[in-house]
Amino acid sequence: MSALLRTAFVRSAPVCQAAVLRGVSSSLVSRAGARITPGRSLIHTGGIQNNSLTGKRAHEESVSGTEGLHRKDLAASKQGLTTGDAVSTIPATVHGDWVLFHPVYSQEEIKAVEVLHRDAKTISDKFASSLVKLARWGFDFVSGYKHKSIPPNSNMSLEELKKGGYVLTEKAWLSRILFLETVAGVPGMVAAVLRHLGSLRLMRRDSGWIHTLLEEAENERMHLMTFMTLRQPSLFFRGLVLGAQGVFYNLFFLSYLISPRICHRFVGYLEEEAVLTYTRCIQEIEAGRLPEWTDMPAPEIAKDYWRLEPDAKLLDVMYAVRSDETTHRFVNHSLANLNPKTDVNPFAFREPDMHVKGKKIGFERDEAEKYVQESHRLLQQGRSESK
Repeated sequence: MSALLRTAFVRSAPVCQAAVLRGVSSSLVSRAGARITPGRSLIHTGGIQNNSLTGKRAHEESVSGTEGLHRKDLAASKQGLTTGDAVSTIPATVHGDWVLFHPVYSQEEIKAVEVLHRDAKTISDKFASSLVKLARWGFDFVSGYKHKSIPPNSNMSLEELKKGGYVLTEKAWLSRILFLETVAGVPGMVAAVLRHLGSLRLMRRDSGWIHTLLEEAENERMHLMTFMTLRQPSLFFRGLVLGAQGVFYNLFFLSYLISPRICHRFVGYLEEEAVLTYTRCIQEIEAGRLPEWTDMPAPEIAKDYWRLEPDAKLLDVMYAVRSDETTHRFVNHSLANLNPKTDVNPFAFREPDMHVKGKKIGFERDEAEKYVQESHRLLQQGRSESK
């Protein structure tokens, strides 16, 4: 098998500048079913970022630039620290605070997601799958949740469906989502920290894994910040989160030291459950069984983060979040098929669009290698065109 998967991105690193990627971005739309959104590079451009030191809370109205500038808006900010209001204000043309890459989906993409499951064939895969099933059973048991299909041709009212345990209330859905998102943001950060420390300790490059893992952690955190605008959890709920986070962080930390591949497979199976959960929630909203959420406007922070329309609804947010979880499902199952010690991250510079990620569980190693080859070719082409 070719060694290109291990070397392509490392050798091409000098050409990986924002200017080169802008030159390539139009080509990526029509090749290999992938896309990089024009105007947004996947590499940090080093632009000046005027972050506010007193950002709004999650449940307050979103302010442009609260946590940094969105990549597509970097050109709008040229103020220096010597400018009188450089720290206290943000240019009115700036619409974001997201310094890490994340996809912004078209209407066609968000509807392309399918509920998929990877069959566990190896011992390690079966172990990871069993752990996820055990974790889901434990959470369902503690929260009193049990999915029950509505009987065919049922004439029960919404209240009867709720009393019968067929439908969750908005409050129950929100509690479930909030708790799951506090856990989902842990793996990416733990893996990124360990790979970062390994890169420092061994004094060698990381082959692009760290950035993708940090992007995942940030993306999951923004899910939590979005849904926090709908409800402020109680002290008891926060205590449960504190305990769960402490246990899960340390267990995942130790597990990643032992076997990163099993950990990524575990996260891949976990994201399968997340896609299923949000799919069911979307179905409930569209069926009118969550009336409070049917016409609820999308939170301002969500409109900014996912670049939603001004009149976007909470349903649009659910579709965007489900697409994010689909991305994590695809990326982690793909990373689990690689050698974490030698292989580069095939998604360091670009990712397939949702027409691929939504219908495919992940790349096998040979598919990842072909994807790297195509990325390498596109980068070389971009460098030639920029001369």
